[in-house]
Amino acid sequence: MEFLEVTITTTTEGQELVADILWDYSTHGVAICDTNDVLELINYRRQTFDYISEELEHLKPSTLVKGYLDLDFDLSILEDRLMLLQQNAFLPVGSLEMVKRVVENDDWVEIWKKHYKPIQIGDIVVCPNWIDFKTDKITVKIDTSMAFGTGEHETTSMVLEKLQKFCKKGTTVIDVGTGSGILGIACAKLGAKTVYMTDIDQMAVDSAVHNAKVNNVLSTCEIVKSDLLEDARGNCDLIVANITAPILLILSKTVLKYMKKGSVIILSGILKTKVEEVLDCYLDLGLKEIEHEIKGEWASIVMEKVDE
Repeated sequence: MEFLEVTITTTTEGQELVADILWDYSTHGVAICDTNDVLELINYRRQTFDYISEELEHLKPSTLVKGYLDLDFDLSILEDRLMLLQQNAFLPVGSLEMVKRVVENDDWVEIWKKHYKPIQIGDIVVCPNWIDFKTDKITVKIDTSMAFGTGEHETTSMVLEKLQKFCKKGTTVIDVGTGSGILGIACAKLGAKTVYMTDIDQMAVDSAVHNAKVNNVLSTCEIVKSDLLEDARGNCDLIVANITAPILLILSKTVLKYMKKGSVIILSGILKTKVEEVLDCYLDLGLKEIEHEIKGEWASIVMEKVDE
């Protein structure tokens, strides 16, 4: 199916006014692209990003509002509305220059599903729930259209490998930054007694809850919206944290409260250039390195608490 994409140049102040006009005529949605949102995110989260592209540091202010209309829509109606807005707006609205093009309405979710296949990592298979896949391996089914993790990335696959070594039957687990829930669900299927799973993103929490239900392990998993471990209780046998190096450094400030003698922590999501920084930080806590691995540009570290 084809439809008409209309892009209007405006300002940060005027974007909602333009979007409101487009919503009056759009049958396929409206999108706002504002470079100021990117710059604000960079400034707000600077300490928690592994790296920031130099190109992003020098973005020029630009605000575009895109509307998706039927092909036979009379654009003169929209032009008249924009002219009135230009004349009467109480805020700066910019040039309101309009560019149009015809685009295909590809269903990206269905396209993505066609390319997502079962992935075997040791004795674990991560499998899309919409595929009927027969195996005698431990199967973690994922049913999500969100990019919270499908098992394909090196950081996730390294942790799945290590869980098969360190997650024993009866283990108590904390999964920090659970995303789609793959790692926590894998722990439950490996025989963990309880799995406490956290994420700061409500969409991720909802996705993890859904996937835990799909895998019939929700009774073993407690899945909550939380900033790292701020709401966690007690200690555990195993902590899994597949996040970024800067966030792992923040996690180090509180993680010992949830570890006992013999507890193991698996750290992943680390750029290989950051391995030494993360490792030194956790060694300073008194933890002992068991192993670390580099796969591509990414690394994982396994450490143990050896003292009370």
